[in-house]
Amino acid sequence: MQDILKRDEKFRYMMLGRFQSDCEYYLNNGNRNAKHLWARNEKDHIENMYALYCSFPFYKKPKWCNRKQLRKYRKQMLTQ
Repeated sequence: MQDILKRDEKFRYMMLGRFQSDCEYYLNNGNRNAKHLWARNEKDHIENMYALYCSFPFYKKPKWCNRKQLRKYRKQMLTQ
């Protein structure tokens, strides 16, 4: 993950989008199977999403993925 955090802003935005898409698939059509997540497990996937989100300065944080959404994913994915 450290190598991703060193990449340019555009790449990090795309990765955050990929992670969000993985969450949506996992929760909806993916039958909650961790093989559909980039990190291959829920805990690491959510932690990586937070790391990516926090890598942006406050004035460049994406509107389409915010802390509230990340908390929602964490709650849905880490509690059965």
